Amino acid sequence: MQISIAPELQARWPQTALGVLVYEVQVAPSSPALLARLDQAIAQLAGQFTLDTIAQQPHIAATRQAYKALGASPHDHRNAAEAMLRRLVKQAGLYHINNVVEVNNLLSISSGYAIGSYDLGQLQGPVVLDTPPDGTRYEGIGKGALTIAHLPVLRDDLGWFGNPSSDSRRAMIQPGKRQVASVLYAFDGPQGLEPWLAEFAQALEEFCGVTDLQQYILSCH
Repeated sequence: MQISIAPELQARWPQTALGVLVYEVQVAPSSPALLARLDQAIAQLAGQFTLDTIAQQPHIAATRQAYKALGASPHDHRNAAEAMLRRLVKQAGLYHINNVVEVNNLLSISSGYAIGSYDLGQLQGPVVLDTPPDGTRYEGIGKGALTIAHLPVLRDDLGWFGNPSSDSRRAMIQPGKRQVASVLYAFDGPQGLEPWLAEFAQALEEFCGVTDLQQYILSCH
């Protein structure tokens, strides 16, 4: 997958970086071992945070600052890591979807990075992280039509499809053999991404049977 960060976004928030994993995977229900690992992380994190301290987690705090700088409300558009951690503190748990989504969510709540996983078969042409103009919307997963203006959003030749708060239905991960790109959204520079990419890759190998993957980091410098 060819991916870049738009020059305007680079200028407005130079600390933007992306960690990317590209791999082929058999998307299927999660194994008991994966669900047990997820439950263990949920129990630990639910006791580690309060609703007031979640926003202070460094990667979450940086995402909130970037949203403000781009003109989006971090309260109206909570990034995925923050939103999931708030569910855990409220004892609301997380939905079980499939093995790729569970690994995605495990790494997101553990790291504080919002992470999106996308079906490359539904994408066309080069991918760019950019900020949509006023009035831009797409159909979100489980959320209906979402306003995405002023957020950092991925687009391809077919339009906008993913951001740190809510992804579109178009590239959502569905069962079967898929080519997938998982994107870690960082807004405090690339420094912290490498160990989490390595942990993500290890979890994909252990719980999803992924044997061959590419990984790389993009930043504004």
